[in-house]
Amino acid sequence: MFTLYIKEIRSFLSSVIGYLVIGVFITLLGLFLWVIPNEANGSNILENGFANIDPLFIIAPWVYLFLIPAITMRSFSEEKKAGTIELLLTRPLTDLQIILAKYFAGFTLVLISLLPTLIYYYTVYVLGYPKGNIDHGGTTGSYIGLLMLGAGFVSIGVFASSIAENQVIAFIIAVLLSFFTYIGFDFISQSGIFGAYDGLVKGLGINDHYLSMSRGVIDTRDLLYFVSIIVVFNLLTKLVLESRKW
Repeated sequence: MFTLYIKEIRSFLSSVIGYLVIGVFITLLGLFLWVIPNEANGSNILENGFANIDPLFIIAPWVYLFLIPAITMRSFSEEKKAGTIELLLTRPLTDLQIILAKYFAGFTLVLISLLPTLIYYYTVYVLGYPKGNIDHGGTTGSYIGLLMLGAGFVSIGVFASSIAENQVIAFIIAVLLSFFTYIGFDFISQSGIFGAYDGLVKGLGINDHYLSMSRGVIDTRDLLYFVSIIVVFNLLTKLVLESRKW
């Protein structure tokens, strides 16, 4: 399992696309946080007058909606296209071990893409008046929330890759599923069609739990929600792989 995990990471980082995807993520965040004027999007750290990087945690999920599907789209789709999926499935590994190897490889790449943003945190820490005047607890909670959101998107992306033989189709499916689970339930709850249950419907979406964690409050209910999302989509991926035996 560990060998497959390392292979997946090397496969992504050995291609130009891998570095391009991560580079685009960091560049987009940098432009929104430091370059684009505050009047355009209200997220420029230098102009908002507060020593925090809250705009990072508002923008990053939307970038992840496209970044993570780009990372995971090749997980199983490439194996199917290259005709190596059967060889992979005959290895002395269970289907779940294969899925987890690819899942953790994808999550590791998301973590790698997030690490450079610590530079933004340190910069605001230094620029604060007085130095270090930044909400460390809130920022830590926001980073944990963003990691959990990314982990959920990775499980969705791996599932999308398992049901599509074409990487582009896997990418599109992952984007649509991620978008729906992230913000779709908010739209449904706002419609009012469920009446007294609108709050419950909203709680089914990722955004509600992500916002809760972004306030710096780590609630076990939010953690359990993200773990449930990850488990459900990994089990769905397992079901897809097992369907070959039917």
